[in-house]
Amino acid sequence: MTFRATLFAAASVATLWASTAVAQTASGEVEELVVTGTRTEGRSRLESLAPVDVINEEALRNTGTTELGAALASVAPSLDFPRPAITDGTDSVRPATLRGLAPDQTLVLLNGMRRHASALVNVNGSIGRGSAAVDLNAIPTIAVDRIEVLRDGASAQYGSDAIAGVINMRLREAREGGSVAYTYGYYNTEVKPARIPNGYDKKDGVSNTVQGWVGLPLGAEGFLTLSGEYRHQNPTSRGDLDPRPAVPSITSRYGDPQSENYTFYANAGTPLDDVWSLYGFGGYQNRQTDSAANPRLANNANNVPSIFPNGFLPRITTDIDDFTAAFGTRGEAGGFSIDAGVVYGYNKVHYGVIDSVNASLGASSPTTFDAGAMRYDQWVAGVDLTRPMEFGFAEPATLAFGAEYRHEGYGITAGDVASYTLGPVAGKAAGAQGFPGFKPSNEVDVNRHSYAAYVDLDVPFTEAFGVALAARFEDYSDFGSTLTGKASARYEVTDSLALRGTIASGFRAPALQQQYFTATSTNFISINGVNTPVEVSTFPATSATAAALGAKPLEAEDSINYSLGLVYSVGAFEVTVDAYRIDIDDRIVLSENILGTPTGSATAVAIYNLLNPPGTSGIGGGRFFINGVDTTTKGVDIVARYRLNTDTAGRFDITAAANFNKTEVTKIPTTAPLSALPVPPVLFDRGNRLTFEEGTPDQKHVLAVDWSLGAFGATAKATYYGDVLIPNNNATLDYKAGDHVLVDFEGRYELDMGATLALGVNNLFDEYPNATPPNVNTNGPIGFPSYSPFGFNGRFLYARVGFNW
Repeated sequence: MTFRATLFAAASVATLWASTAVAQTASGEVEELVVTGTRTEGRSRLESLAPVDVINEEALRNTGTTELGAALASVAPSLDFPRPAITDGTDSVRPATLRGLAPDQTLVLLNGMRRHASALVNVNGSIGRGSAAVDLNAIPTIAVDRIEVLRDGASAQYGSDAIAGVINMRLREAREGGSVAYTYGYYNTEVKPARIPNGYDKKDGVSNTVQGWVGLPLGAEGFLTLSGEYRHQNPTSRGDLDPRPAVPSITSRYGDPQSENYTFYANAGTPLDDVWSLYGFGGYQNRQTDSAANPRLANNANNVPSIFPNGFLPRITTDIDDFTAAFGTRGEAGGFSIDAGVVYGYNKVHYGVIDSVNASLGASSPTTFDAGAMRYDQWVAGVDLTRPMEFGFAEPATLAFGAEYRHEGYGITAGDVASYTLGPVAGKAAGAQGFPGFKPSNEVDVNRHSYAAYVDLDVPFTEAFGVALAARFEDYSDFGSTLTGKASARYEVTDSLALRGTIASGFRAPALQQQYFTATSTNFISINGVNTPVEVSTFPATSATAAALGAKPLEAEDSINYSLGLVYSVGAFEVTVDAYRIDIDDRIVLSENILGTPTGSATAVAIYNLLNPPGTSGIGGGRFFINGVDTTTKGVDIVARYRLNTDTAGRFDITAAANFNKTEVTKIPTTAPLSALPVPPVLFDRGNRLTFEEGTPDQKHVLAVDWSLGAFGATAKATYYGDVLIPNNNATLDYKAGDHVLVDFEGRYELDMGATLALGVNNLFDEYPNATPPNVNTNGPIGFPSYSPFGFNGRFLYARVGFNW
């Protein structure tokens, strides 16, 4: 731990320790009840057998950001939300990581039902490369009542993906009342990239967000809660000088994309009689974004001077549609509590390219392209039955069991011909510069289904000691079946101190996006002195070309989770400490490009022959998804909270939290055909291995104070981010983002008639990650590392006005 981190952690503990003496006489408060990770009713957050963070809507709102992913990462110490740039669709669908694991190794639920993933699979150089994760920003913060983050493996309870944990978002439920709010913000910052040591001032990224919700009665006792959001954000730019022009200048637009979204959610429930009730929810978002690719100067080999005499900056657009709908019924029969429901989810990402050219078409090239689309949809139907069981112990045991059916579909549609074609102009790259479109040969339309059954037993042997056991069987139509189990226990040493622990097996099924994503670009290589077009593709692992390189159908990732923790609570003070270890085998990764040529080294020729069976030619390289990376992740989560009510100074809610996390890669994949070559190519290179190990912070600390007195309120928060490495296959090009402390502050005043005014600043002291060195950022765009866990936009100022009724 660095001196700065030690000092920050010591200050956090000292603040809480100084308050502990007062907490002995402070009155306790109603504890939050949790539903994630347990099927026993009435269990509080501190009574749970596994660590659960409960984050309410007020805490999300007071972060100052209206992005759900960014707001959640701001208050949850074990979760990070990097802001990659120049990574195609990942700029617009950013993945979140829990405990430093892959974005798709955390299960996301909405109202306890499985949330669908994005159609996007991350294939570029960002955190989460190779994953297809849930888009958290598709849900507006205004629609959320609270979020429960289960920091524990839970595949035996919930199925695939719950290796790192579970995020369960609970929608607002109200039959009356409502609110509307308008938030305005912008970045006001001094940017200091490596080539501009004196920096330059920027005021950009202006965002306007209008949010609102209203509760309506549905029958005599039911509710219908409607929520809506409109959000528009201008782009940000944090590039360095481009040294290539005669007069060096900033030619890039490296930062957040321009984005605009419309979102609507509804949540409803109504009793049918004294026993049964109906529930349902639905939501839709349309998000349109515009992000920049790397700039092409006037003398670029793939510029068309007659169209862009001064060069051009290609921009990639996305038009994203996200839809979900669910309905179900709850009631009792035969002594069982029954919950049966079905949920459908759909996500489509439609790509476009503007201000670009297909150089191989020459002067006839259009400058706007339809680059094709990806879609993913999911149906989940399930039934859960729960009942108390009398075994003569201190309290009734809880038996739960159920079944689930899931159907998934995935598809890719081609773009327009100009977006991908190789035109008549010799030696020029095919397709739209910045993002070549999907070809007809890339089109897929696939689906699969799975069945699951589980049983869960929670037994309180005594008032002090309880055990929970769970097992789940799943069978998939594509890769087979799996069985997972979990055992948890909790023992109250005293009224104030409890110990808890878990051992669990887990799994993650290969996503359809990983199994079938395919894309193709045309590169030029010299063959016998002639520049010859060859195709370099991402191939499905089941394709003949990938199989020639040794690829096999993808299998599930397997995990074993161990955790041991303690809970201490006295008066208004509480602290939880949970240590964990997560061993994962056969993680699915995207391989490196395996390149070959018909002439050259023996290895290059051998690879080319594998890619091109007799009678074929023209495939110069490929990559594919593959199992085979084993990792071990170890860490500790610490969360402490103290509440103080005073007669004159107001109410204080102090929270200190820390996550310490370390991942080690213990095995990398190989294939027999490639291992037999004279110089075997690396399937998972140094850069990607170190991204797993050092690409996310090894520690993150949060110290927050929330204060209120009458009509006034304020929130102050300091967040320490540990150092991350930005690796390269050439070790001399490695560099680090540095460790940093970000300070946020918001002040609030409640006006008459339910109106509220808030002013705030995030990143008060304008902290940036270390600038990208010039020898890495040779052309200037990458001014700061996109691996930075807090982004690289600088100080953000905002104002919010709201009205409640």
